[in-house]
This record gives sequence, C-alpha cells and structure tokens, in this order.
Amino acid sequence: MKSRFMNTLFGSRRRAGIVVLLWIVLVGALASIAPALEDVENNAGANDPPASSESVQAAELAAREFPRNEGTPAIVVVRGADRAETSAAVDRITASIDGARVDNPSIAAVVTADSPGGVDLRTADDDSEMVVVSLTGDPTDESFQDTVGTLRDLVGEAAGPADAAVTGPAGIATDTVKVFSSGDKILLLGTILLVAIILLVIYRSPVLVVVALAGVGVAMRLAETVGAMMADAGWFDVSSQTASIMTVLLFGVGTDYALIVTARYREALAEEPDRSAAMMRALRGVSEAILSSVSTIVLAMLALLAAISPALRGFGPYLALGVASMGLVAFTFTPALMLLFGGKLFWPSTTRAASSRVGGKVWERVADLVDRSPKTVLVSTLLGLLVMTAGLAGYRESFDFISGFRIDTQSESGQNMIADAFGPGEIAPSTVYVTTPPGTPPPDWNQITSRLSDVDGVARVGERPEVGAGGTTAAFQIVFTDNPYSPEALDRVDTLAAAAQSAAADAGIADAQVLVGGESAHAADIRSALDRDNWVVAALVLVIVAAVLALLLRSVLAPLYLIGTLVLSFTATLGLTTFVTVTVLGDAGIGNRVAVYIFVFLVALGVDYTIFLMSRYRQELSTHPPRAALRVALTRSGGVISSAGLILAATFAVLTTQPIRELFQFGLAMAIGILLDTFVVRPLLVPAIMRLLGDRALWPSVVETRAKPVMAPSHV
Repeated sequence: MKSRFMNTLFGSRRRAGIVVLLWIVLVGALASIAPALEDVENNAGANDPPASSESVQAAELAAREFPRNEGTPAIVVVRGADRAETSAAVDRITASIDGARVDNPSIAAVVTADSPGGVDLRTADDDSEMVVVSLTGDPTDESFQDTVGTLRDLVGEAAGPADAAVTGPAGIATDTVKVFSSGDKILLLGTILLVAIILLVIYRSPVLVVVALAGVGVAMRLAETVGAMMADAGWFDVSSQTASIMTVLLFGVGTDYALIVTARYREALAEEPDRSAAMMRALRGVSEAILSSVSTIVLAMLALLAAISPALRGFGPYLALGVASMGLVAFTFTPALMLLFGGKLFWPSTTRAASSRVGGKVWERVADLVDRSPKTVLVSTLLGLLVMTAGLAGYRESFDFISGFRIDTQSESGQNMIADAFGPGEIAPSTVYVTTPPGTPPPDWNQITSRLSDVDGVARVGERPEVGAGGTTAAFQIVFTDNPYSPEALDRVDTLAAAAQSAAADAGIADAQVLVGGESAHAADIRSALDRDNWVVAALVLVIVAAVLALLLRSVLAPLYLIGTLVLSFTATLGLTTFVTVTVLGDAGIGNRVAVYIFVFLVALGVDYTIFLMSRYRQELSTHPPRAALRVALTRSGGVISSAGLILAATFAVLTTQPIRELFQFGLAMAIGILLDTFVVRPLLVPAIMRLLGDRALWPSVVETRAKPVMAPSHV
C-alpha cells in the first residue's frame, strides 16, 4: 500500500470517520437495490451431473418419448397389519387424493396397483402397497412444496391405523428444502455468539470485539448484495449450502484479518505513540501477507470453475466474492473503525498496556523446543500425522443423499418402508432406453428383456417394455437386488448399457442408441464427473498456492516443502474425519463432494498461517540471521496465529450443528484440519524443516542480514 494512499484514508481520526461513513452509505445503497439473497438462491442443480451426461440425455429422451410420464413422482407407501387393513387404507387415500385434484391441478395423475402396469406396486402378501402420484411444477418452488405438504396431510388423515408415508423424488426434494432452511438461523446466531465469546477472551476488550464483528458484517452485507445481483443477472448460481458456508467462512477469515491487523497495531503503538502513524506502520507490515492470503483463497475458489460438476462450479464464484470483500474491508473499514475509537479501542485496558502484550512465554518455549531439537520435532509430528492418515483405510463415499439427513424425515421413513416390504432396489428403479434408427423394422424387444434379466444384481425387469410415442424407443424398467445408490449399483449402470447394446445387435438392430436413466445412472454420472474434477481442481489449487508462495518468498525450494506439509495435513484431516464419522459414528460414507471441499478450503486457509509466519520470517531476516529470525517470527506470530486458528476452527465447527451429513462432515473436518495447522504444522513441523535447512530455507534467495547477535531465548 502506498504511503500517500494510506495517509488519505488514515492520516487523521476525521479521515478515518469519513471512510467508515462511506462504507455504511455504500452498503446501505446496495442493500436498497439488490434482491434478497434467498429470493435468487437456486438449489435445483445442486446435485445434478454435467448437462452432457448420459443420464441427463436419458431424462430428455423420456420427456420427449413418454410425455404422459412427465412430472415429479411422489410415492405413497402404505403398510397395514394385514391385507384388508392395507387395502382399505389405500382406497381411502386414493379417494382423498382424487378429491383434492379438483382444486389442485398440480396433482397430475395417480397410479395404484390396480391401474394398468401397476402390478408391481403391491407385495406378494398384499400387506404393503405403493401409490404413485405425479406432481407438476418446479420442486424448488414453494407452491410445489405446499402441494407435497397437502398430500402428506391427506395421507396421514386417510391412512387410519395403517402406517403410511410420502417419499419419492417429490418428498425428498421437499424435505431437502426444509432440512436446509431449518438450520440457517441457528448457524448464524451460533456463529456470532461463539466468535464474540472467543474474541472477548482473546482481546479482553468489548470494543475490539465490536470492531471485528462490524467488519465481518459489512463484508457479508457487501458480498450478499453484490452476489444477489450477480446471481439475479445469471452470472452464477448461489445455493443454500453455499450461503451457509459463506457465513462461517467470512466470520473465520474476517476475524483472522482483524487479529492480524490488531496485533501489528499493538506492536507499532509500542514504538509510535501517534495512532494514525502506528496504524499505517502496522498496515505496511501486514499488507503483503493479507494480500497474499486473499489472493490465494480467491484464486483457489475460482479454481472450482475448472470443474465440470455443477455443484463444484457453482460453489466458487460467490465464496471468492465474499473473501475479496472481506479483504477490502480488512484494509479499509476495520483500520478506520479502530482509529475512530481512539484511546477507547482497548478499553478497559489502556493503550500502553495493550501495546506491551507482544509475544508470549508459551511461544518462546515452543521456539526453544524447535531450535533445540528440530529432528525430534520433525519425526514426531510426521509420525502423528501419518497415524491420522491411516484412518483413510475406512474411507468410502456415499451418493445416497437422503441418508445424509441427520434428522428424521418422512421421505427417509418411506424409503425404509419400501426397502423392507419390496426390496431395496424398489426405492429407485432404473430405466434402460433403446432407440432404433429410423426405418428399422420393429425388433423383438423380448430378446433385450431376457439379456437384461441375466445381468448380475438385477432383481427383475418390467413385464413388458413401454414403447414411446415415435415407436422407435423402448423403455425397460430395471429393479436391482441392492441399494440403488450403492457403489455396486453405480458400477452396474455401464454393464446394463453394454448388455442392452449387445442384445440389440444380436436382434439385428444396427447402431441402436442405448441410454440408462434413473437415480443409479444419475449418481454414477455425478461420481464420474467428480472423479475427474477431484484431480483437476486439486492440481490447479496446488499450482496456485505454489505460485503465490514463490512470489511472496522469492523462493523455489520453500513452496515445495510447504506444499508437502499442506498435503500431509489434508490426508491426516480426512483420515481422522473418516475414522470419526464412518468408523465410529456409523455414517454410510463421506459425502461425495466433501473431500474436494476439504482439500480446497484446508489448503487455501491453511496456507494463510504459512503466509503469516513466512512473511514475518522474511521481514526479520533483514535484521537477524536465519536462526534468530525464525525464533522471532515464531514467537511474535505464534500468539496471533493460534488465536486466529481457534476462531476459524470454531466457526467451521458450528457447521456440525447442521442437520445435513455433508455440512456436518465438512465442518468437523475443517475444525480438525485448522487445529492441526495451527498447533502442529505451522508452529512445529514447518519451523523444524526450516531450522534444519538453515540458510537454504528460502533457496535460491540469498539471506542479507544487517548483523545482529543471535538472540537468547529470554530476549525474544
């Protein structure tokens, strides 16, 4: 930052007041013209595969060839004590639904076991039945969710003594919206309360707490208003999950930046009594580190644009906007507000007392340990991280979204009823579509049915295929013997397609087009896209981080060993998270996008503390030899890094209160990873490596030091 620019902003208390006022006016003006963020949120594509995927093509083909099947099905499952009770309950339920169709045109069709083609909707013992209700409209619209609510009320009243639940795609979509919305207020209030308490303990000043939270509030409002306008204009999508993570991200990053600025401001006040001059001195000291931090996080978020999975592509831009907003606030609004409070900033302490709180005995002892026994520190920390990494032995991914609800939902209860009565495969049947070229004589579809029935893992194939409106496409309904979201079911999608293609060729159909649709194919395409994206995004993020570190440190060697520590921190975090959530808590698996989210966030945020430490180390090299510079950097930055890490970990830990598996696992993993970075990797592992490398730690940079004696521990 240029001195003239800083003097314009912070040269006096009056100028600082103008900066604060301009920010308030700007945020207020944007809020008055921007739409509400929740009004432009789009959750429809949050769990979709790429648009070019075969399952998407299959859905488009089904809409063209089988228009009468359009709509989102709600599946009513009914189970009575015996055949008579079930039958009576189904009769009452269907009568109630038919009566409601008069006033609710969204209920398009009702199919029962007695309808044509409905033979598979009743169990052999007649104790359980399913009723399929097709609903029109967008599942993300409130009117659609109201229709599902009405349907559930009707079913509940008409079921009588029988057990009944509304599940299926319509029920799942409705429950998903409710589950996400139920945690929003708890998340925001919990984050504010937790951060305020931790800041109060660290700062011992309620004024500084207000300053830090005010900065976060301004940045959040700026990001929300600008993000809402950009989403409304179609620049990118914002989902409920992205908005939730934005909340904790800004609270964590924003308070981190406030801590960094405050720590340097207190140091500057010890040598410069003029507050404006001290603030400008502090900002010059931290500007490079904060700018590198903001750049790294923003670029890492934007790296998600290289993904082909809609959920990943839509995740980055809004979060990048939020961190950029927070960086701008940290350089302008927060320092100006600090100056505006003047001598009352550290109340009830005094400015003199606050400026004397630099360094700390704990971090002097840590520096002593690393300086005295770097090999022991290096080996012990590496062993500890490798032990945590061993938890990856139990790693598996889950594509069963409904199993990720951490609260009871009617859609999950209904699915369990279907699995118990009809078999797990009936939860979500697959459909194989075979399309013959124009002019081809009608084939023997039974030959294809027979071949599909022989595929391992197929429980049954529909009695006869349904032929589309054009007469060239046949739809074969397939029910698996196992959970349609299991890895085995997902692997079976390609086997089904190959079997249908081979059978069509044997039946004399040349160049038949085969597509597999349904939930298993949908999940398989998501898995395929994520397998590709995980490697691409990870490689791109590591390149970005390495480039930023190389520019900041003017070194080729340092980025290599620092990247190595980041990767090891990630594997240890994912291993421990897997052990806790899957092995101990019994989750079906790690959410399919959780690993890449952890990697991107942990690397981008974890490197922040590396930047703060290494930037201070480079600055101290101008007046100290490497060994002493490392001691000073570790002692002076240790306290602020540990405080920042505690706050950042605590804010992400708030996500564990959310009723969604993915957010719970992500929040837990981020808390674990940040604490590892804060108390193991940055203060122990990285300094131990640097201590052993000595003058070569920043190779090929040459250390130029204005001679000073090596500082004794008691003087640091």
